[in-house]
Amino acid sequence: CLVYSDCLIDKHLLSEYAIQLLLTSGESDAFDLIGLKSDMIKTIAREAIAIPDIREEDNLDKIVDSILSGETVIFVDKASKVLIVDSRGWPTRGVGEPETETVVRGPREGFGETLKINMTLVRRRIKDPRLKSKMMKVGRRSKTDLAIMYIEDIVNEKILNEVYNRINKVDIDAVLESAMLEFLIEDDYLSPFPQIENTERPDSLAASLYEGRVGILVDNTPFALIVPATIGTLSQAAEDYYSRWTISSVVRLIRLIAGFLSLLAPALYIAITSFHPGLIPTKLTYFLAASRVNVPFPAVVEAFLMELTIELLREAGSRIAGPIGTTIGIVGGLIIGQAAVEAGIVSPLMIIIVAVTTIASFALPSYEWASGFRFCRFIFMVLASIFGLYGIMLGIVVLSTHLARLESFGIPFTAPYSGLGLQQGDLKDTLIKAPIQKLPLRPTFTFPKNKRRMGKR
Repeated sequence: CLVYSDCLIDKHLLSEYAIQLLLTSGESDAFDLIGLKSDMIKTIAREAIAIPDIREEDNLDKIVDSILSGETVIFVDKASKVLIVDSRGWPTRGVGEPETETVVRGPREGFGETLKINMTLVRRRIKDPRLKSKMMKVGRRSKTDLAIMYIEDIVNEKILNEVYNRINKVDIDAVLESAMLEFLIEDDYLSPFPQIENTERPDSLAASLYEGRVGILVDNTPFALIVPATIGTLSQAAEDYYSRWTISSVVRLIRLIAGFLSLLAPALYIAITSFHPGLIPTKLTYFLAASRVNVPFPAVVEAFLMELTIELLREAGSRIAGPIGTTIGIVGGLIIGQAAVEAGIVSPLMIIIVAVTTIASFALPSYEWASGFRFCRFIFMVLASIFGLYGIMLGIVVLSTHLARLESFGIPFTAPYSGLGLQQGDLKDTLIKAPIQKLPLRPTFTFPKNKRRMGKR
């Protein structure tokens, strides 16, 4: 008796290499089930089924899980065990180009929703027998498959054991996406900043494994998780390693400036116009005062109105797929901005500030990292409206303290800026991008077993 779930199997595979052989083998003299008894299951697996992935099982719960996972269970009369045949064959999306991490030069392959295909994409880039994949399941009802990938002679055992312990403690009905697992195993769920990196690029995950980090691939999602994550890793993009080192260094410095602009530009506008106009040149003060003559609101209300409008446009554009969403964002921003200035609701300088802030937030490679800056931006705006520049400085102190106390699987979140790896020269591949000839050692913040990746071992 063959039991399977109709939509989850490859019917051609099952019919050609299992059912047909079972029907024809009963007529063969070499295959006689009479008197086999305890060897009956092994004889069928050896003589009558041409599918390589086949195993015996006698646990009913595991048998049910196998059927619901797309495997076929073969029951044999008078046998105490069953045969489980790997016949998975559900519809899958092909390997496509990553949508959230596009590059000008670099691989165009991106992860899909099938775990085995994603593992294969990583294995193609790491042809090393010491690349290990530990299979696990999470979710009491969903029983979602995941793979923990690492390079055995590079990874730090403490980080790897911490990953195992946190995943084993997950107790929830269903894990439908890697983000749900990320929220359940991260260090501080109250922080607006991500402590686990995610990527849909196989080359980014492979590069992280070579650095001694741990990758977590979750079934049904194209996003892989990478631990530990730090400020340095979240500020890097895959294209940094496919461009000239001089260009990548300049781009990384620009990203650093973009981070400060995304966080502080509106708050600085509020503080200077409301409390410290003497800090700006006299001619600019006259222009600023003239542009705000017809504006009925204070600077903080003006800034909040425009920032909330931009967030609404961003959300609307992300919910509408294709070129229509892009058109809504561009046209909506232009029309609303121009109309707001002509109506005297906001000043022209405020439009420039909001536009620069929005562009700067898109310059950050990690969407979650940029979202944390967007959240903190509103807090800085409130502080600037109450205390001026003193409020901004207070916010910077509190934010710096929060980042300094954050950890990612036992690794300081601010590494290498916090001092961990500073003496070993980790800033050569964090603050800037040094030539690859000058980076013979792996990053030291993960404490890898094998520290050298170039030259003599």
